[in-house]
Amino acid sequence: MFLDHNGWPPPEPWRPKPPRRRITVRQERMIAWIIGFNLLMLLLGPLAGATVFEGVVALLRH
Repeated sequence: MFLDHNGWPPPEPWRPKPPRRRITVRQERMIAWIIGFNLLMLLLGPLAGATVFEGVVALLRH
């Protein structure tokens, strides 16, 4: 019914995972610029959208 092979064949020897790559200074700076730009657009985007909408409304009234 049940045949035990005593763990044969033996498992592969344990190897540690290779270390994860760190980001470079240039990549870190680029991520900071992207986050800063997104925060700026979070504040200015609604204002720009409202201005465009008001401009379209003004054009349609004439």
